[in-house]
Formats: sequence, C-alpha cells, structure tokens
Amino acid sequence: MNIEEQVELLMLGTEYGDEDLKKSMAAELRARLLLAEKEKRPLRVYCGYDPTSTDLHLGHTITMRKLRQFQDLGHEVTFLIGSYTALVGDPSDKNKARPILTEEQVNENARTYTEQAFRVLDREKTKIRYNGEWLSKLSLVDLIRLGQNFTVQQFLARDNFAKRLEKGEPIFLHETFYALMQGYDAVAMETDVQVGGSDQLFNIIVAGRKLQEALGQKPLVGVITAILPGTDGVQRMSKSMGNIVPINSGANDMFGKLMSVPDSAMGLYMRLVTRWTPHEIEKIEADVASGALHPRDAKMKMAAEITSIFYTEEEAKAAQENFVKTFQQKEIPDEIPEYVLQDGQTVVDVILAAGMAESKSKARSLIDQKGVKLDGQVVERDTPFPHRGVLQVGKRRFLRVK
Repeated sequence: MNIEEQVELLMLGTEYGDEDLKKSMAAELRARLLLAEKEKRPLRVYCGYDPTSTDLHLGHTITMRKLRQFQDLGHEVTFLIGSYTALVGDPSDKNKARPILTEEQVNENARTYTEQAFRVLDREKTKIRYNGEWLSKLSLVDLIRLGQNFTVQQFLARDNFAKRLEKGEPIFLHETFYALMQGYDAVAMETDVQVGGSDQLFNIIVAGRKLQEALGQKPLVGVITAILPGTDGVQRMSKSMGNIVPINSGANDMFGKLMSVPDSAMGLYMRLVTRWTPHEIEKIEADVASGALHPRDAKMKMAAEITSIFYTEEEAKAAQENFVKTFQQKEIPDEIPEYVLQDGQTVVDVILAAGMAESKSKARSLIDQKGVKLDGQVVERDTPFPHRGVLQVGKRRFLRVK
C-alpha cells in the first residue's frame, strides 16, 4: 500500500464527533507515516486494556482489529494491560463510578484477556506490557505535577461527568486520576499513535497529547474508533443490554447472531470488524444499493468473514450451512405452491396475484407489520420483487416464486 492507501485503511471506522478533528488526525497520521518511511523505523502504536472482566465480546475487539492493521503494515504494536488504571476504574463510558478491582482480580482477568486478544492480533508481533511498570513508581509530587496541566473545568465538561453533576450524583476525586494515568502511559512509552474507542476521546486527544507536549515529546496521533452497536443495531454492544456477540461461544452462535444484525448496522460492522479494505466495502454497498446483491447475501458474506476471523474458514462455512438449514428452511413445508414472476411485479403485486391477501392495503399492512419474508429475511417495503425464492406471508402461507 502507498501512504494514502494506508491512511485510508487506518482511518476506516474512526469517529471523532468533529470532522475538523478527524481531518487533523488524518493529516498528522499521514505525516508520521511519511516520517517513519523516511527514517526506516516502525511507528510505536498502542492501545490500553483494563481487564475488568474475562468475557469478551465483539465490541471489545474493535481496537484490536485496528492494532492488527498497524501490525500488518509493519509497525510496532504494544498491547498494554492496565494493571494500575484498572485499580482506579475508567469513568469514560459510565454514568457512575466503576467498582475498584484488587490486584489479584486484575492479574487473573489479564491472563484470559490476552489469550483471547491473540485471536485477532499476531502473537509473534505483539508486545505485552503492564502500566504498573511506570505508574507504580510515581510519587505524590509527580502526580501533582501531572495534574498542573489540567483544570477542574476540563474534567467537569466531559459529557458523563456533566450529566452526573446535573443529576446530583457523586463524582469521586480518584476518577479524575484516570486520564492523568492513561496520559502518562503515552509518555512512558514515547507513543507515536494511540488507538482507542470514541469513549476515550478525552483521555487520548486531551490528556495523552497534552502530557506528551508538556514533557517535551511530540504529541501522539489519536486513532479513535467508532463504538460497535449490538445485535439490535442501536445500543452499544453490552452484556447488560443482552445484545452481544460473544467471541468464545462457537462459530454457529457467532454466525447466527451476526445474521440477526439489522441491515442498517451492516456498514459499521463491515468497517469495524472485518478485514476488508475500504474499496471492498464500498463495492458491496454499491452492489446492495443497485440491487445486484441482496442485503441478505451481503450479510451472509459479512457473517462468514467475521466468523472466520475468530474460527477457521471451515468452521465459518459449516456455520453458514447450519444457519441456512436451521433458520432459513426450518418453517418451509415440503410442498408449497409455485408462482412464475411477471415483469415489473412488486412484492404487493405477487401477494395479491397469489391470493395471499385480500387487497393492496392489506398486503402493505402485512409488510409494515414485518409479516412478509423472502427466504427468511423480512421484506421492509413494497419494491420490485427482489429475486426468486420462498415468499412467506404471515406464519403459515408460503409461495415459491420462480
């Protein structure tokens, strides 16, 4: 890849909440890549992980996928275990203080976490470090000097702190230490690029860059990834929301859950989780938009691609075959009537012609109520009939459209 192609890939799926900031980070990344190429040295890239649990889901792996892209381009990647930051608890994505873990809990979680991470990262090319290496050596005076670079107003302006303050909910003093500690991680490792989710924007763009500059280093480039929605396509993927795709529950389970993701969320999943290039993703989306590729088939490709990252190609293929057999064909009777599609007919036209509804308004009502499916996929609106297959209207009426 040339430098422009590298920037396009590495900025794929990023989200800064501000287009000017995104352009600025892309420009800084381009400059760093050019400098690294000139100096013939890899960029120092890291992402920090606080091992607060051992059950990882797809949402946890988004930043790992970005790290893998840097690895594949030849850069030095550090997987940083937040052995000390986990003792404080990251307030970034929470509306209340996180529970504080013991060192024993952190160490046990870290062992499981790293093993699961190597299903995305290249084990041979990954440095594992613990931020206790340097944070444990900071004195109270050191912490005071780090704190001199920030105002209380900067912390209170953060969205989650502002909301808690407005509601009269407590904000504990130790929670403000977290950004200082994470910022110092970047200083200790002389970081060129830090990867993190959009909930880490303050910690990376404000704290990390500011501390590096204050301590005589060139401010890092923040590569901020979007947050993966869960299988509902709306809410952030979270165990408490019940919308997760676990990475340890087997290929069949992963494939099936990915197939339940709404069409509207497919773009984010392709950009955040797959190994596809920006041009490959654009081609799939263009084919879906033009009707050359059915959304169901695009989702099949996506589910197979993602499943094959965490399992083998053979397991992903078997999972797809199992899904088709179990879910798409499970309700179809052995003998159903057939219908030959006429030129220009819409879904409603076919429903009426086959006597599956009494009127156009009734047929449209069934579509609005998600009561019409083609090959197991819900038909969202009345359009020219998409392709041949099994049309289901309601629970018991089937038609094989040829």
